[in-house]
Amino acid sequence: MVTYGVDHIAEHAGLLKDGRVALLTSITGRSSGNEATIDILRRVCDLTALLGPEHGVRGDQAAGALTGDYTDPATGLPVFSLYSPEGKRLRRHMLDAFDILVYDIQDVGLRFYTFVSTLCNMVEDCAAAGKRLVVLDRPDPLGGRVVEGGVLEDAYRSFVGCRPVPVRYGLTAGEFARMVNEKEKLGCDLHVVPCGGWRGEPFPGWGQPVWQMPSLGLPTFEGTALYAGTCLFEGTALSEGRGTAAPFRIIGGPGIDGERMAREFAAQGLPGAAATPVYFVPSTSKHQGTACGGLMLHVTDFEALRPVALGVTLLDLFQRLYPEQSGFLPPVEPGRRPFISLLTGCGEFVPGWDREAVLTRWERESRAFAEEKAAYHLYERG
Repeated sequence: MVTYGVDHIAEHAGLLKDGRVALLTSITGRSSGNEATIDILRRVCDLTALLGPEHGVRGDQAAGALTGDYTDPATGLPVFSLYSPEGKRLRRHMLDAFDILVYDIQDVGLRFYTFVSTLCNMVEDCAAAGKRLVVLDRPDPLGGRVVEGGVLEDAYRSFVGCRPVPVRYGLTAGEFARMVNEKEKLGCDLHVVPCGGWRGEPFPGWGQPVWQMPSLGLPTFEGTALYAGTCLFEGTALSEGRGTAAPFRIIGGPGIDGERMAREFAAQGLPGAAATPVYFVPSTSKHQGTACGGLMLHVTDFEALRPVALGVTLLDLFQRLYPEQSGFLPPVEPGRRPFISLLTGCGEFVPGWDREAVLTRWERESRAFAEEKAAYHLYERG
């Protein structure tokens, strides 16, 4: 069975003995024995503060919801928000509360999932403040062997794309932090407490009985696997399934014929996936309370599945068949970049974009990154 960094904390307890400890975690910060990392650290070190990313320490904050500092009712510890109206970095009152920062969050291995942006901020901020950063590592649930998508271009950096990596980058949080620290010569006092027994396999091969959802929008592994591609629909007028029982597996909108879309999807011959017609009424988010039609996606073979290419192909299909319902959303404010450009990390997704040109370029860039990232691996890929 694959184990997590927190499972091995006793072997590395010396890293936490030099001062006050703050823990940056989420609802996924739990051991293989299903014990909260918060409770484990309270036994082995002087835990003085908690830090919360997007969705909060306990996973009770909605996607994109900015929160202030508060007191954790279960422990009485102060919780400092790293997803607040004041910003997403370590500020002076936070730095004054600890000497060592521990990071333990289950990421999903995708560039636009904001936990990796928070981690990169911590590498930079701890380096600048002379604080030790200890990453309790966790495997990449999508596996460490496959890389997909284009490398983010500098002009499209944001909190949903903080580094020039592909969408699916095939690294653990510890490996990613190590890459950023070494490649950018930040000089952070970074230590990674490694996982045990991981050889690059995706979540179904870990031997772990429980999928701990990293956020409410990703309740299942199947939805998380498809999210690698269907997240692109957040940048369009179509529903990505928020407000349904299957977010990021259901895609559609008003006036869409699900039967027609299912036939057209099948004709694409995409490996590892199938689609069935679906009709739904989102309870929240886009098209709330409105009858919609579309597709429900199913993973038939995860090893064969290439979800990023699937997402691009599906987006092209919707826009060719239903151009009025599936257009790209305008920027939130005039002069800002469209969300589709931030998600894709490039400026090519405009009316008349070329699917084949995008996929060809992305394949070339992902192959190059797969070779580059091997220098930062902490685990063999079996």
